[in-house]
Amino acid sequence: MSVAEIYDDIQYGPAPESDADARAWIARWEGRTRHFIGGTWQAHGEETFATINPATGEELLQIAQGNEADVDAAVKAARAAQPGWAALPGFRRAKYLYALARSLQRNSRLFAVLEAMDNGKSIRETRDLDIPLAARHFYHHAGWAELMDREFPDRVPVGVCGQVIPWNFPLLMLAWKIAPAIALGNTCVLKPAEFTPLTALLFAQMCELAGLPPGVVNIVTGDGSTGALIVAHDDVDKVAFTGSTEVGRRIREATAGSGKSLTLELGGKSPFIVFDDADIDSAVEGVVDAIWFNQGQVCCAGSRLLVQEGIHDTFIARLKERMASLRVGSPLDKAIDVGAIVAPVQLERIRRLVDQGVAEGADIHQTPGPLPESGSFYPPTLLTNVHPASTCAREEIFGPVMVAMSFRTPDEAVALANNTEYGLAASIWSESINLALDIAPKVRAGVVWVNSTNLFDASSGFGGYKESGYGREGGREGAVSYTRPRWIAGAKPIARPTPPDAATPDAAPGGLVGGGIDRTAKMYIGGKQARPDGGYVRTLRAPDGRPVGDVGEGNRKDIRNAVEAARKAAASWGKATEHNRAQVVYYIAENLDARAGEFADRLALLTGKGQADARAEVDASVERIFAFAAWADKHEGAIHRPPFRGLALAVNEPIGVVAIVCPELPGFLPFVTLTMAALVAGNAVVAVPSEAQGLLATDFYQVLETSDLPGGVLNIVTGSRGSLGLELARHDAVDAIWAFGTKDEVKPLEAASTGNLKQTWSETAARDWSDSRVSGGRELLGRATQVKNIWIPFGE
Repeated sequence: MSVAEIYDDIQYGPAPESDADARAWIARWEGRTRHFIGGTWQAHGEETFATINPATGEELLQIAQGNEADVDAAVKAARAAQPGWAALPGFRRAKYLYALARSLQRNSRLFAVLEAMDNGKSIRETRDLDIPLAARHFYHHAGWAELMDREFPDRVPVGVCGQVIPWNFPLLMLAWKIAPAIALGNTCVLKPAEFTPLTALLFAQMCELAGLPPGVVNIVTGDGSTGALIVAHDDVDKVAFTGSTEVGRRIREATAGSGKSLTLELGGKSPFIVFDDADIDSAVEGVVDAIWFNQGQVCCAGSRLLVQEGIHDTFIARLKERMASLRVGSPLDKAIDVGAIVAPVQLERIRRLVDQGVAEGADIHQTPGPLPESGSFYPPTLLTNVHPASTCAREEIFGPVMVAMSFRTPDEAVALANNTEYGLAASIWSESINLALDIAPKVRAGVVWVNSTNLFDASSGFGGYKESGYGREGGREGAVSYTRPRWIAGAKPIARPTPPDAATPDAAPGGLVGGGIDRTAKMYIGGKQARPDGGYVRTLRAPDGRPVGDVGEGNRKDIRNAVEAARKAAASWGKATEHNRAQVVYYIAENLDARAGEFADRLALLTGKGQADARAEVDASVERIFAFAAWADKHEGAIHRPPFRGLALAVNEPIGVVAIVCPELPGFLPFVTLTMAALVAGNAVVAVPSEAQGLLATDFYQVLETSDLPGGVLNIVTGSRGSLGLELARHDAVDAIWAFGTKDEVKPLEAASTGNLKQTWSETAARDWSDSRVSGGRELLGRATQVKNIWIPFGE
């Protein structure tokens, strides 16, 4: 055989990685692990479970099952350590993070082999991607530790963080959670996934070697019940969860009314869009990385292939040809492409969903060649002739399965891409950067990769829209989520106000106080005044009980109409330039200023304030509107420079339809502050104003009518804050709900938000609405936007 023939027919032989050191590490446990709590290894119970090598079915170790006593001990250790850890200068915290990063690098091969054995992923992926990126997160966040006082001067650590991570990237998810938390002065109680706890325990040993103060990092192993104990613990201040949407819903419901900060990074069904001008061979390789990386067990896997009609058949043919060369085998073989599925239960789920897809009409193509005889393996699979409504096109399979569909126009591609309840990631392939950057903002996803896929870095936030969760991991936005405003520490809880008693007939002669023509203020829906659907009104009274006027009593249908109007307006308002939105908001401020005396009179009448104080609040409202108009074109994103040839554009995008249940007291300045912050960010709003001071909001719509605000951008529904807020929280066309009140008032709203996992901002602390440093800037705009990271590689 000639050399040329050898090269044409080259075959890859096995290239096994030694597991001797990993097995020696396992042996040192003597068959059973313990939890890492307060800097010591302990377990309060005898119950254990096995962790299994998915490639062989071999038991590796018996893992301690965390119980209530273990979790309580870990939280107490974290609570005891947190004040001292937060008090350390940032430089000293940074030194510990640097030490942890270096420990990961020094022990990188041990981590990589252990991860491959416990998870089933290829050693090439753990060695070249997972471990280096985990170290990168500790290096990056060491910088935030040093810069915290300068970059976040008005913020403090959240406190004790309960963190629950998945099995698909065990060590990397640990780094994503622990690095920012401890960098910003928090302490952690982390539960690794039941299937893959080993690298978390090895990391805990690195914490010992680095001299990390006891209690700063605590690792408690166990199944879902252990995670539930962490989530429910009263002394946990923040919950950070990565995992399935189903479990995310349960966590949102379990934490409702608790006041805990919450970050959810959930499932996805991400589109991989290929236009007809794309480099086909590069895009085919992109598909390999998008869906067969980590056996497709990736929340942001590009599992929906959308190919423009003109190249569809050619692309599918080349993809099938490429699939023929993919190798499935032992994760410790450096020459394989696809390793083992994490567990038999996951393998069965993949098989069931693929079978269902075929039964619904899909054509199946799988890589040829035998699979290993033992272990949990599934071949790379391509399903074609798939309808957008089919189960396999809509449900997250979480395995090495790609479903393919075609499209004709860019608009159709966007429609197909957004035809999902998820919104985690997307990949766009085109040689036209103009086309790619036109499509990227239209796709409802938190991360968009241009001519690339599955790029991650600690400098760039990662997280989703819609039912893919909310909050970000990594980047500035990920770091800030592990802090809270400094003012909250000294704030009093919001108190439920006592409504004025109705005056006796003798105390209120002559009808409405203030005189004038009797009128019932209407609601404001779709840019028009609207009578309440139910035909009921409520009377608003002055502090002495005398009637001031009537407002409509809103009901479920009024909320439905308001949300429909907001949904219609959101698309065009969100696309308006920041400059144009600013001009409208400036106009609103001008018109309110022209009627300031009238609003001050109404405010004094409703609240009993002196005329000077009432006028001061109206003037502050005018100034607040001006300030947010000024912010409209200055709340900009950022350009990240991750360590590769390319950029990541962090773009602030509107959330969509924001429902606002305004504070009861004060009634006007918070209403103006919250609605204008949401509007300038490009959202459409449905607002429920103060019950006692609702007439101020209905007076305000007369200002809106003369200020060129498009109909439906701001809708006002008066009535019961509790019942109307509950309808808004349940409504699937609402993307976020903001609620201000007592814990009893916000708890049902948070619990009801789980239907479509809308973003929630619930505040039970009494904010100083008059202080522009507290209530007038970036914090509110951050609440009103979500960051989309658009990755753009460059070079030949």
